[in-house]
Amino acid sequence: MSEHEPLGPLSPDFLESDFYGYQSMLDDAEIEVVLRTRQFLRDEVAPRANEFWEKASSPVHLLPLIAELEIAGLGYAFDDRKASRKLLTGWLEMEFARIDPSSGTMFSVHSSLAMSSISILGSEEQRARWLPAMRRMETIGAFGLSEPHGGSDVAGGLETTARLDGDHWILNGSKRWIGNATFADLTIVFAKDEADGEVKGFVVEKHFEGFRAEKIEGKYSLRAVENADVHLENCRVPLGNKLADANSFADTAKVLRLTRGGVAFQAVGVMMGAYERAVAYAREREQFGSPIASFQLIADLIARMTANITASLGMAIRVSQLQDNGVHYDEHAALAKTFCTTRLREVVSWAREIMGGNGILIEHDVIRFFADAEALYSYEGTAQINNLIVGRGVTGFSAFV
Repeated sequence: MSEHEPLGPLSPDFLESDFYGYQSMLDDAEIEVVLRTRQFLRDEVAPRANEFWEKASSPVHLLPLIAELEIAGLGYAFDDRKASRKLLTGWLEMEFARIDPSSGTMFSVHSSLAMSSISILGSEEQRARWLPAMRRMETIGAFGLSEPHGGSDVAGGLETTARLDGDHWILNGSKRWIGNATFADLTIVFAKDEADGEVKGFVVEKHFEGFRAEKIEGKYSLRAVENADVHLENCRVPLGNKLADANSFADTAKVLRLTRGGVAFQAVGVMMGAYERAVAYAREREQFGSPIASFQLIADLIARMTANITASLGMAIRVSQLQDNGVHYDEHAALAKTFCTTRLREVVSWAREIMGGNGILIEHDVIRFFADAEALYSYEGTAQINNLIVGRGVTGFSAFV
């Protein structure tokens, strides 16, 4: 290799942004799934990602195509399919985010948050009732925890209430930032039981009287995710739709512990997307008679981005291993989430810097990744809240107030 040739991927099937070749940790069957998904994203998602981002409209036309990939719910066991490793499910979230974080979030809300809630907190009958259709993506899910007046304090501050009334639960309140809710068939809603003050989980179907989802307008991060304000007005939910094992916020946290690891992979994917475009631009863009990739300041930024991606991916992979080994705690997911999304902010900023003025043009993609990074940085726990979780795990003392 001459000194002027860039370091290429380890093989044509590896990503250049996977600098240490972590993909080799996948087995042959997993790599086949990854490559099939990568091709789909390249062919079907990438060409229109900017269009849907600018329109602030979810690419729901992709849902039947994603269903054909048979990747929904890979992390859960079915009669004809064992559960896949968290390394694979996390890697797929990364692949989506690398091309289009909005499409990735749309898929993750369904396959991770909504399906995980039913898989972890539902009874055997409830899992059999909903998960097969969700696996086929004939039934699409949403996840409703955040509220208009509650974010970081949601563990003890839920305002949405649930009251047992004969053979139904009556739900009243509002949820905010609920991805997919404008078109989902069911939304997992967490509410505080008026009788005992504990948080309970419910599967609220879109046709239930008293349920209404209103798209949030004016959003400039993950614009192609149709986040909604969900309104529950004396919404009657049958007894059988109350998740059997969702009886406290500690139960809700079991879902978040799992999905925060997925956010770490998503953050790596967004880093990769911005990085790959910035590196390609640096090779082609000439100033002062030379490609800017030959400039020391640009090389320094590229090296820093490479380090952030490599370190973050290593952390996300380790969390996936801990999950598979059953020794995964809140602080493990929290550390990965806060570290990877903080490094994400740095990478998208440096990528935009490398591209100069062109970096703010949507045609170069980087500004989309730049804006989308802000949502990942905030959702599923802010950096500060996750740091408090880590601190508690390390010292044994809680700094929460």
